[in-house]
Amino acid sequence: MTLDHDRPYFNLSIDACRRAGAIGGRRSARNRKLRQADQAHANGEIVEVYLETAAEAIALLDRQFPWLRGAEYRTSR
Repeated sequence: MTLDHDRPYFNLSIDACRRAGAIGGRRSARNRKLRQADQAHANGEIVEVYLETAAEAIALLDRQFPWLRGAEYRTSR
């Protein structure tokens, strides 16, 4: 059993809290990259911001861990 102060969104399930946290984490990382690029641009540096897509991330993981390729599609027996 979890206490209400353990979950900031106490009216959501634990999975919903995790999803909300993941969304916030991705937004935070994107904003940090854009802020750094904006500061570099203000200093006169030319910087291109690259935001990785989900498909690119999956392809990279498939190259790094070929034994896990297609694991997201596997079902239990």
